[in-house]
Amino acid sequence: MHTRRHFIASITAALGGSVFAADGKPKTIVLQSAWDTVNIGDIGHTPGTLRVIEEHLPQVNVVLWAMKLDERVTAMLKARFPKVEILQGKIDGKGEKDLKLQEAIQNCDLFIRNSGMGQDLSYMKFCTKHGKPYGLFGQSFFPTMVQGEGAAERIELLNAASFIYTRETKTLNILKNAGIKTPVLEFGPDGCFGIDVRDDERGLATMKKLGLQEKKFITVQIRTNTPKAPGVDDPRPEKLNPLHPTPQQIADDERRAAKYRELVTRWVKKTGGKVLISPETIKEMGHNKRLIHDPLPPEIQKHVVNLEYFWNADEAASIFARAHTIVCHEPHSPIIALANGTPIIHTYSEFHSPKCWMFKDIGLGEWLLEMDETPVEKMVETLFAIDDDYPAAQAKVKKAMAYVHECFAKSMKHVKGVLGA
Repeated sequence: MHTRRHFIASITAALGGSVFAADGKPKTIVLQSAWDTVNIGDIGHTPGTLRVIEEHLPQVNVVLWAMKLDERVTAMLKARFPKVEILQGKIDGKGEKDLKLQEAIQNCDLFIRNSGMGQDLSYMKFCTKHGKPYGLFGQSFFPTMVQGEGAAERIELLNAASFIYTRETKTLNILKNAGIKTPVLEFGPDGCFGIDVRDDERGLATMKKLGLQEKKFITVQIRTNTPKAPGVDDPRPEKLNPLHPTPQQIADDERRAAKYRELVTRWVKKTGGKVLISPETIKEMGHNKRLIHDPLPPEIQKHVVNLEYFWNADEAASIFARAHTIVCHEPHSPIIALANGTPIIHTYSEFHSPKCWMFKDIGLGEWLLEMDETPVEKMVETLFAIDDDYPAAQAKVKKAMAYVHECFAKSMKHVKGVLGA
Protein backbone atom coordinates (compact mmCIF):
# COMPACT_ATOMS: atom_id res chain seq x y z
CA MET A 1 0.00 0.00 0.00
CA HIS A 2 2.82 2.40 0.89
CA THR A 3 4.58 1.65 -2.41
CA ARG A 4 1.44 2.39 -4.41
CA ARG A 5 0.78 5.55 -2.42
CA HIS A 6 4.33 6.74 -2.93
CA PHE A 7 4.16 6.04 -6.67
CA ILE A 8 0.94 8.00 -7.04
CA ALA A 9 2.31 10.84 -4.92
CA SER A 10 5.46 11.02 -7.03
CA ILE A 11 3.53 11.10 -10.31
CA THR A 12 1.05 13.68 -9.03
CA ALA A 13 3.90 15.83 -7.70
CA ALA A 14 5.50 15.77 -11.12
CA LEU A 15 2.22 16.86 -12.70
CA GLY A 16 1.64 19.63 -10.17
CA GLY A 17 -1.25 18.15 -8.14
CA SER A 18 -4.33 19.94 -6.85
CA VAL A 19 -4.99 21.70 -3.54
CA PHE A 20 -8.76 21.25 -3.88
CA ALA A 21 -10.90 18.22 -3.09
CA ALA A 22 -13.54 16.87 -5.49
CA ASP A 23 -16.20 19.00 -3.77
CA GLY A 24 -14.17 22.13 -4.45
CA LYS A 25 -13.15 22.68 -0.84
CA PRO A 26 -9.48 23.45 -0.12
CA LYS A 27 -7.36 20.63 1.19
CA THR A 28 -5.95 20.76 4.71
CA ILE A 29 -2.43 20.48 6.12
CA VAL A 30 -1.83 19.92 9.83
CA LEU A 31 1.53 21.43 10.78
CA GLN A 32 3.11 20.25 14.03
CA SER A 33 5.31 23.08 15.29
CA ALA A 34 5.72 25.79 17.97
CA TRP A 35 8.05 23.63 20.03
CA ASP A 36 8.71 26.10 22.85
CA THR A 37 8.39 29.73 23.96
CA VAL A 38 11.80 30.14 25.63
CA ASN A 39 13.89 29.94 22.45
CA ILE A 40 13.44 32.28 19.48
CA GLY A 41 14.38 29.43 17.14
CA ASP A 42 11.60 27.22 18.49
CA ILE A 43 9.29 30.22 18.10
CA GLY A 44 10.60 31.23 14.66
CA HIS A 45 10.12 27.87 12.92
CA THR A 46 6.37 28.37 12.99
CA PRO A 47 5.85 31.78 11.32
CA GLY A 48 8.65 30.89 8.91
CA THR A 49 7.05 27.68 7.65
CA LEU A 50 3.54 29.13 7.69
CA ARG A 51 4.81 31.94 5.47
CA VAL A 52 6.37 29.42 3.03
CA ILE A 53 3.11 27.45 2.81
CA GLU A 54 1.08 30.64 2.43
CA GLU A 55 3.34 31.94 -0.33
CA HIS A 56 3.34 28.77 -2.44
CA LEU A 57 0.00 27.15 -1.53
CA PRO A 58 -2.26 30.10 -0.68
CA GLN A 59 -5.50 28.13 -1.16
CA VAL A 60 -4.57 25.39 1.30
CA ASN A 61 -6.23 25.33 4.71
CA VAL A 62 -3.62 25.07 7.50
CA VAL A 63 -4.18 23.83 11.04
CA LEU A 64 -1.30 24.46 13.44
CA TRP A 65 -0.72 21.88 16.15
CA ALA A 66 1.17 24.09 18.59
CA MET A 67 3.20 22.28 21.23
CA LYS A 68 3.77 25.35 23.43
CA LEU A 69 2.39 28.88 23.29
CA ASP A 70 2.25 32.02 25.40
CA GLU A 71 0.19 35.18 24.95
CA ARG A 72 2.76 37.10 22.92
CA VAL A 73 3.59 34.23 20.55
CA THR A 74 -0.11 33.50 20.06
CA ALA A 75 -0.83 37.17 19.31
CA MET A 76 2.03 37.28 16.79
CA LEU A 77 0.80 34.19 14.96
CA LYS A 78 -2.84 35.29 14.89
CA ALA A 79 -1.94 38.76 13.62
CA ARG A 80 0.22 37.43 10.78
CA PHE A 81 -1.81 34.30 9.93
CA PRO A 82 -5.44 35.05 10.86
CA LYS A 83 -6.80 32.16 8.75
CA VAL A 84 -4.70 29.48 10.49
CA GLU A 85 -6.55 27.46 13.11
CA ILE A 86 -4.40 26.85 16.18
CA LEU A 87 -4.93 23.67 18.19
CA GLN A 88 -3.18 22.23 21.21
CA GLY A 89 -3.48 18.82 22.80
CA LYS A 90 -1.98 15.35 22.92
CA ILE A 91 -2.17 12.79 20.18
CA ASP A 92 -2.96 10.07 22.74
CA GLY A 93 -4.98 12.15 25.22
CA LYS A 94 -8.66 11.85 26.13
CA GLY A 95 -9.53 15.46 26.94
CA GLU A 96 -11.64 17.78 24.79
CA LYS A 97 -8.61 19.55 23.28
CA ASP A 98 -6.92 16.20 22.61
CA LEU A 99 -9.93 14.76 20.80
CA LYS A 100 -10.32 17.91 18.68
CA LEU A 101 -6.68 17.68 17.66
CA GLN A 102 -6.96 13.98 16.83
CA GLU A 103 -10.07 14.65 14.75
CA ALA A 104 -8.23 17.39 12.82
CA ILE A 105 -5.40 14.99 11.95
CA GLN A 106 -7.85 12.24 10.97
CA ASN A 107 -9.61 14.67 8.63
CA CYS A 108 -6.52 16.32 7.13
CA ASP A 109 -5.00 15.62 3.73
CA LEU A 110 -1.37 15.85 4.88
CA PHE A 111 0.48 16.00 8.19
CA ILE A 112 3.80 17.88 8.30
CA ARG A 113 6.26 17.79 11.19
CA ASN A 114 8.13 21.07 11.18
CA SER A 115 11.87 21.74 11.53
CA GLY A 116 13.61 20.51 14.65
CA MET A 117 15.28 17.56 16.31
CA GLY A 118 13.81 14.67 18.25
CA GLN A 119 12.98 11.05 17.54
CA ASP A 120 9.28 11.05 18.37
CA LEU A 121 7.33 8.37 16.48
CA SER A 122 3.83 9.01 17.80
CA TYR A 123 2.69 11.23 14.94
CA MET A 124 3.98 8.71 12.37
CA LYS A 125 2.13 5.87 14.08
CA PHE A 126 -1.08 7.90 14.37
CA CYS A 127 -0.99 8.93 10.71
CA THR A 128 -0.24 5.36 9.60
CA LYS A 129 -3.12 4.01 11.70
CA HIS A 130 -5.55 6.47 10.11
CA GLY A 131 -4.16 6.28 6.56
CA LYS A 132 -2.89 9.86 6.48
CA PRO A 133 0.22 10.86 4.51
CA TYR A 134 2.93 12.58 6.53
CA GLY A 135 6.14 14.39 5.74
CA LEU A 136 9.12 15.90 7.56
CA PHE A 137 10.14 19.48 6.78
CA GLY A 138 13.68 20.69 7.55
CA GLN A 139 14.59 18.01 10.08
CA SER A 140 17.91 17.10 11.70
CA PHE A 141 18.72 13.78 13.31
CA PHE A 142 21.57 12.28 15.25
CA PRO A 143 22.72 8.88 13.87
CA THR A 144 20.78 7.19 16.70
CA MET A 145 17.58 7.80 14.72
CA VAL A 146 18.56 4.96 12.41
CA GLN A 147 20.88 3.00 14.71
CA GLY A 148 20.60 1.01 17.93
CA GLU A 149 17.59 -0.36 19.75
CA GLY A 150 14.30 0.29 17.98
CA ALA A 151 16.00 1.43 14.77
CA ALA A 152 14.08 -1.05 12.58
CA GLU A 153 10.75 0.48 13.59
CA ARG A 154 12.01 4.03 13.15
CA ILE A 155 13.40 3.19 9.69
CA GLU A 156 10.11 1.60 8.66
CA LEU A 157 8.18 4.69 9.69
CA LEU A 158 10.64 7.01 7.95
CA ASN A 159 10.30 4.92 4.80
CA ALA A 160 6.52 5.41 4.94
CA ALA A 161 6.83 9.22 4.84
CA SER A 162 5.69 11.03 1.70
CA PHE A 163 8.80 13.21 1.88
CA ILE A 164 11.73 13.99 4.15
CA TYR A 165 13.54 17.30 3.80
CA THR A 166 16.63 17.56 6.01
CA ARG A 167 17.86 21.02 6.92
CA GLU A 168 21.50 20.03 6.34
CA THR A 169 23.21 17.42 4.23
CA LYS A 170 24.82 15.61 7.16
CA THR A 171 21.41 14.32 8.28
CA LEU A 172 20.59 13.67 4.63
CA ASN A 173 23.63 11.40 4.33
CA ILE A 174 22.82 9.68 7.65
CA LEU A 175 19.39 8.74 6.28
CA LYS A 176 20.67 7.80 2.83
CA ASN A 177 23.36 5.56 4.30
CA ALA A 178 20.68 3.85 6.40
CA GLY A 179 18.80 3.03 3.21
CA ILE A 180 15.84 5.32 3.81
CA LYS A 181 13.64 5.23 0.72
CA THR A 182 10.90 7.83 0.41
CA PRO A 183 9.60 9.50 -2.77
CA VAL A 184 11.64 12.57 -1.80
CA LEU A 185 14.70 12.52 0.45
CA GLU A 186 16.46 15.84 -0.09
CA PHE A 187 18.03 18.89 1.49
CA GLY A 188 15.40 21.45 2.50
CA PRO A 189 16.21 24.49 4.65
CA ASP A 190 15.01 25.04 8.21
CA GLY A 191 11.52 26.59 8.13
CA CYS A 192 12.75 29.49 10.26
CA PHE A 193 14.48 30.89 7.14
CA GLY A 194 10.98 31.81 5.89
CA ILE A 195 10.30 34.16 8.80
CA ASP A 196 8.90 37.59 7.88
CA VAL A 197 7.30 38.75 11.14
CA ARG A 198 8.72 41.98 12.57
CA ASP A 199 7.83 44.07 15.61
CA ASP A 200 9.43 47.36 14.62
CA GLU A 201 7.62 49.36 17.28
CA ARG A 202 9.18 47.35 20.10
CA GLY A 203 12.46 46.83 18.28
CA LEU A 204 13.07 50.53 17.60
CA ALA A 205 12.06 51.44 21.16
CA THR A 206 14.54 48.89 22.52
CA MET A 207 17.32 50.21 20.27
CA LYS A 208 16.63 53.77 21.38
CA LYS A 209 16.63 52.78 25.04
CA LEU A 210 19.92 50.88 24.69
CA GLY A 211 21.61 53.49 22.49
CA LEU A 212 21.97 51.20 19.48
CA GLN A 213 22.38 52.84 16.06
CA GLU A 214 21.50 51.07 12.84
CA LYS A 215 24.37 48.98 11.42
CA LYS A 216 26.74 50.20 14.14
CA PHE A 217 26.37 47.31 16.59
CA ILE A 218 26.92 43.58 16.60
CA THR A 219 25.15 40.98 18.73
CA VAL A 220 26.71 38.01 20.55
CA GLN A 221 25.59 35.00 22.56
CA ILE A 222 27.31 31.84 23.72
CA ARG A 223 25.64 28.58 24.69
CA THR A 224 26.62 27.27 28.11
CA ASN A 225 26.65 23.81 29.68
CA THR A 226 23.86 24.68 32.08
CA PRO A 227 20.33 23.31 32.71
CA LYS A 228 17.36 24.57 30.71
CA ALA A 229 15.80 25.76 33.95
CA PRO A 230 16.82 25.55 37.64
CA GLY A 231 16.60 21.97 38.85
CA VAL A 232 15.50 20.59 35.45
CA ASP A 233 17.53 17.62 34.23
CA ASP A 234 18.02 17.05 30.51
CA PRO A 235 16.29 13.76 29.57
CA ARG A 236 18.38 13.25 26.43
CA PRO A 237 21.28 10.79 26.45
CA GLU A 238 23.56 13.56 25.11
CA LYS A 239 22.73 15.82 28.09
CA LEU A 240 23.04 19.00 26.01
CA ASN A 241 21.81 21.08 28.97
CA PRO A 242 23.34 19.23 31.93
CA LEU A 243 21.87 19.74 35.38
CA HIS A 244 25.30 19.17 36.95
CA PRO A 245 28.05 20.45 34.62
CA THR A 246 31.41 18.73 34.97
CA PRO A 247 34.55 20.75 35.76
CA GLN A 248 35.53 20.34 32.10
CA GLN A 249 32.18 21.70 30.91
CA ILE A 250 32.49 24.69 33.24
CA ALA A 251 36.02 25.30 31.92
CA ASP A 252 34.69 25.06 28.33
CA ASP A 253 32.14 27.78 29.08
CA GLU A 254 34.84 30.05 30.52
CA ARG A 255 37.19 29.48 27.58
CA ARG A 256 34.48 30.13 24.97
CA ALA A 257 33.34 33.29 26.76
CA ALA A 258 36.93 34.54 26.82
CA LYS A 259 37.00 34.31 23.02
CA TYR A 260 33.82 36.35 22.77
CA ARG A 261 35.15 38.94 25.24
CA GLU A 262 38.24 39.36 23.07
CA LEU A 263 36.11 39.64 19.94
CA VAL A 264 33.91 42.25 21.63
CA THR A 265 36.96 44.18 22.83
CA ARG A 266 38.54 44.25 19.38
CA TRP A 267 35.25 45.37 17.78
CA VAL A 268 34.80 48.22 20.25
CA LYS A 269 38.41 49.41 19.98
CA LYS A 270 38.46 49.39 16.19
CA THR A 271 34.98 50.70 15.36
CA GLY A 272 33.75 52.45 18.49
CA GLY A 273 30.53 50.53 17.86
CA LYS A 274 28.34 48.88 20.45
CA VAL A 275 27.59 45.26 21.29
CA LEU A 276 24.25 43.76 22.25
CA ILE A 277 24.28 40.52 24.21
CA SER A 278 21.04 39.15 22.79
CA PRO A 279 19.16 36.09 23.96
CA GLU A 280 18.38 33.22 21.63
CA THR A 281 17.31 31.18 24.63
CA ILE A 282 16.03 32.53 27.92
CA LYS A 283 18.30 30.25 29.93
CA GLU A 284 21.47 31.94 28.65
CA MET A 285 20.62 35.52 29.57
CA GLY A 286 22.19 35.50 33.02
CA HIS A 287 25.11 33.33 31.95
CA ASN A 288 26.00 35.64 29.06
CA LYS A 289 25.94 38.65 31.36
CA ARG A 290 28.08 36.78 33.88
CA LEU A 291 30.58 35.42 31.37
CA ILE A 292 30.76 38.14 28.71
CA HIS A 293 29.51 41.48 30.03
CA ASP A 294 30.58 41.54 33.67
CA PRO A 295 34.28 40.57 33.29
CA LEU A 296 34.94 43.22 30.60
CA PRO A 297 37.10 46.21 31.55
CA PRO A 298 35.04 49.37 32.27
CA GLU A 299 36.16 51.21 29.12
CA ILE A 300 34.83 48.33 26.97
CA GLN A 301 31.85 47.48 29.14
CA LYS A 302 30.29 50.91 28.61
CA HIS A 303 29.86 49.97 24.92
CA VAL A 304 28.19 46.64 25.72
CA VAL A 305 24.54 46.15 26.72
CA ASN A 306 22.84 42.98 27.94
CA LEU A 307 19.16 42.67 27.06
CA GLU A 308 17.40 42.29 30.39
CA TYR A 309 14.20 40.65 29.18
CA PHE A 310 13.46 37.77 26.83
CA TRP A 311 12.17 38.96 23.51
CA ASN A 312 9.87 37.38 20.96
CA ALA A 313 11.11 36.31 17.52
CA ASP A 314 9.46 39.30 15.82
CA GLU A 315 11.27 41.86 17.98
CA ALA A 316 14.52 39.94 17.51
CA ALA A 317 13.98 40.05 13.74
CA SER A 318 13.44 43.81 13.85
CA ILE A 319 16.68 44.40 15.74
CA PHE A 320 18.72 41.83 13.79
CA ALA A 321 17.63 43.57 10.58
CA ARG A 322 19.34 46.73 11.85
CA ALA A 323 22.44 45.08 13.34
CA HIS A 324 25.80 45.03 11.57
CA THR A 325 26.55 41.33 12.18
CA ILE A 326 25.14 38.59 14.38
CA VAL A 327 27.78 36.43 16.10
CA CYS A 328 26.21 33.47 17.85
CA HIS A 329 27.03 30.05 19.25
CA GLU A 330 23.37 29.11 18.61
CA PRO A 331 22.03 28.73 15.04
CA HIS A 332 18.64 30.41 14.93
CA SER A 333 19.59 34.00 15.69
CA PRO A 334 21.80 33.75 12.57
CA ILE A 335 18.88 32.30 10.58
CA ILE A 336 16.56 35.15 11.60
CA ALA A 337 19.32 37.63 10.79
CA LEU A 338 19.91 36.17 7.32
CA ALA A 339 16.18 36.25 6.61
CA ASN A 340 16.40 39.98 7.31
CA GLY A 341 19.49 40.62 5.18
CA THR A 342 22.12 40.76 7.94
CA PRO A 343 25.51 38.97 7.82
CA ILE A 344 26.28 36.35 10.44
CA ILE A 345 29.06 34.34 12.06
CA HIS A 346 27.96 31.03 13.56
CA THR A 347 30.58 29.80 16.02
CA TYR A 348 29.15 26.32 16.27
CA SER A 349 29.69 23.20 18.37
CA GLU A 350 28.57 20.17 16.38
CA PHE A 351 27.76 18.06 19.45
CA HIS A 352 24.67 20.27 19.84
CA SER A 353 23.44 18.65 16.57
CA PRO A 354 24.36 18.59 12.88
CA LYS A 355 22.07 21.57 12.21
CA CYS A 356 25.14 23.84 12.16
CA TRP A 357 25.99 22.55 8.68
CA MET A 358 22.96 24.20 7.08
CA PHE A 359 24.94 27.42 6.74
CA LYS A 360 27.58 25.67 4.64
CA ASP A 361 24.83 24.02 2.60
CA ILE A 362 23.43 27.41 1.58
CA GLY A 363 26.85 28.76 0.61
CA LEU A 364 28.03 30.50 3.79
CA GLY A 365 30.79 28.11 4.85
CA GLU A 366 33.31 30.90 5.47
CA TRP A 367 31.01 32.32 8.17
CA LEU A 368 30.80 28.94 9.92
CA LEU A 369 33.53 28.68 12.57
CA GLU A 370 33.92 25.82 15.06
CA MET A 371 33.89 27.37 18.52
CA ASP A 372 36.69 25.36 20.11
CA GLU A 373 39.03 24.81 17.16
CA THR A 374 38.90 28.34 15.74
CA PRO A 375 41.45 30.78 17.22
CA VAL A 376 39.95 34.07 18.31
CA GLU A 377 42.17 35.78 15.73
CA LYS A 378 40.28 33.95 12.98
CA MET A 379 36.95 35.05 14.46
CA VAL A 380 38.16 38.65 14.55
CA GLU A 381 39.49 38.36 11.00
CA THR A 382 36.14 37.03 9.77
CA LEU A 383 34.21 39.83 11.49
CA PHE A 384 36.41 42.55 10.06
CA ALA A 385 36.36 40.99 6.60
CA ILE A 386 32.59 41.49 6.72
CA ASP A 387 33.09 45.06 7.95
CA ASP A 388 35.74 45.90 5.36
CA ASP A 389 33.37 45.21 2.45
CA TYR A 390 29.91 45.31 3.95
CA PRO A 391 28.05 45.58 0.62
CA ALA A 392 29.76 42.37 -0.52
CA ALA A 393 28.71 40.64 2.71
CA GLN A 394 25.12 41.79 2.19
CA ALA A 395 25.23 40.48 -1.38
CA LYS A 396 26.43 37.14 -0.04
CA VAL A 397 23.43 37.04 2.30
CA LYS A 398 21.09 37.88 -0.58
CA LYS A 399 22.52 35.08 -2.73
CA ALA A 400 22.22 32.52 0.09
CA MET A 401 18.62 33.52 0.79
CA ALA A 402 17.74 33.32 -2.90
CA TYR A 403 18.91 29.70 -2.85
CA VAL A 404 16.90 29.04 0.34
CA HIS A 405 13.72 30.31 -1.31
CA GLU A 406 14.46 28.30 -4.44
CA CYS A 407 14.58 25.20 -2.23
CA PHE A 408 11.34 26.17 -0.51
CA ALA A 409 9.60 26.55 -3.88
CA LYS A 410 10.78 23.09 -4.91
CA SER A 411 9.62 21.46 -1.67
CA MET A 412 6.22 23.15 -1.83
CA LYS A 413 5.74 21.89 -5.38
CA HIS A 414 6.10 18.37 -4.06
CA VAL A 415 3.79 19.08 -1.13
CA LYS A 416 1.19 20.22 -3.66
CA GLY A 417 1.65 16.91 -5.46
CA VAL A 418 1.12 14.91 -2.29
CA LEU A 419 -2.06 16.87 -1.60
CA GLY A 420 -3.29 16.05 -5.08
CA ALA A 421 -2.55 12.33 -4.84
